[in-house]
Amino acid sequence: MDYSLLDAPASQVTDTARGLLGWQLEANGVRIRITEVEAYAGVGEDPASHSHRGPTPRSSVMFGPAGVLYVYFVFGMHWCMNVTAGHEGEAAAVLLRAGAVVGGVDLARERRGQVADRELARGPARLAMALGIDGSANRTSLLDGTGPARLLPAAAVSAELIRSGPRVGVAAAHDRPWRFWLHGEPSVSPYRRHTPRRRTAPGGTARSS
Repeated sequence: MDYSLLDAPASQVTDTARGLLGWQLEANGVRIRITEVEAYAGVGEDPASHSHRGPTPRSSVMFGPAGVLYVYFVFGMHWCMNVTAGHEGEAAAVLLRAGAVVGGVDLARERRGQVADRELARGPARLAMALGIDGSANRTSLLDGTGPARLLPAAAVSAELIRSGPRVGVAAAHDRPWRFWLHGEPSVSPYRRHTPRRRTAPGGTARSS
């Protein structure tokens, strides 16, 4: 299988993200076709990235080899899946935001409940749930079959079918158009711009957090 797409420099992570559209990912009896992704760059380049200020115990996986699964927990309840990219020592990752289930639909529905097919992996948390992925899969290979998930290359999608726009739910650099999706694909998640929380200052005046 040709995984050379993942070996592009971290500075080209947006190209890598676009190229992953249409690839497939299989894990624990379910297979999806990737329909929506977000790119995240390295140190000092992208304030929305976990690697922005250098490696930490959580983000150090982004500085390792390409083609490794980076799984993290958000909001105390959801797992999110990322594909590491770039050369070792450079940080970059692509968040898998949505997919269309193309294999193991019944099993995905057992995990997700009785929802419409387009909702089975529509959004990063639902995608991870449909595939049965949690934190135990963090830092496992997506390429050699040793981990629970396997990334399967596909022919490049026509540029005419790809759209781009702002990333979803990030507090910093939220207008950077580093989210990419397949136009007309019903499994693509709805866009929600980040809205800063507002706190009440002394005296009852609201202020941004």
